[in-house]
Amino acid sequence: MAPRTLRVDGIELCYEEFGDPAAPPVLLIMGLGGPMFWWEDDFCTDLAARGFRVIRYDNRDVGRSHRGTAPARLVPVYLRRVPPEYTLEDLAGDAAGLLRELGIDRAHVVGVSMGGMIAQLLAIRHPELVRSLVSMMSTTGSRKVGRISAKVLVRMFRKIPEDEDAYVARNIEGFKRIGSPRYFETNLERQQARARRTHAYGLNPEGTMRQLAAIVHAPDRTADLARVRVPTTVVHGTADPLVHVSGGKATARAIPGAELVLIPGMGHDMPRELWPVLLDAIERTARRAS
Repeated sequence: MAPRTLRVDGIELCYEEFGDPAAPPVLLIMGLGGPMFWWEDDFCTDLAARGFRVIRYDNRDVGRSHRGTAPARLVPVYLRRVPPEYTLEDLAGDAAGLLRELGIDRAHVVGVSMGGMIAQLLAIRHPELVRSLVSMMSTTGSRKVGRISAKVLVRMFRKIPEDEDAYVARNIEGFKRIGSPRYFETNLERQQARARRTHAYGLNPEGTMRQLAAIVHAPDRTADLARVRVPTTVVHGTADPLVHVSGGKATARAIPGAELVLIPGMGHDMPRELWPVLLDAIERTARRAS
């Protein structure tokens, strides 16, 4: 299916589907600044081939979905002096609204990084819509776990180039910094193609900062996660420099009965070589729900 746009609670969200419309739905939620096709086409078709209706979408402030207007003001937001334009709970509300507009009663929900935070909140605040949960390379919101490397954090605030070649070079630099070292060379061509597609799709650096403001403003979800009652799997790489593996471990501890899958050598990315592990985790968790 070609991308479509729906009006959800007053904002536009762009989404795309793969697979049989009558199959059990899986909602894929991407992370900070990532358009929906960072859930790669082949990944989505492989998941659909396992018997699922796969739905991916642009979060607000990404790609062709609604764009905010307020300045991010990260430090005042972090210090609770001003509120962000929207919160992670608002982003979870977007996901809930999308499911309702699509006429989906309940879905298997999978989120990566910031998308994992949104997926957790969807299960917490809208439990009637969630059949199972997979939280990948994410954390609980506690400032004691899931720490970000200071070197990585500083580089995140560098200006994003507008020129395509410069953007691709910056993207590859970031990919090498936070990705899985053992799979860098074998995934380099894919990453370059994804960066060019992202540049053509449309960049929104201010939107990424507004999303980051929502992340730094978010409270600790640990106590709320204890109320999640759907089958859950937490996936995290042991070599993740962006969200420390302690974030994944804490998430799994917080959710009753959660399965923890630690992947040796995986950074903050999804190398194609590890897709079978990730797809198996999604399918296994969904089967537990049925």
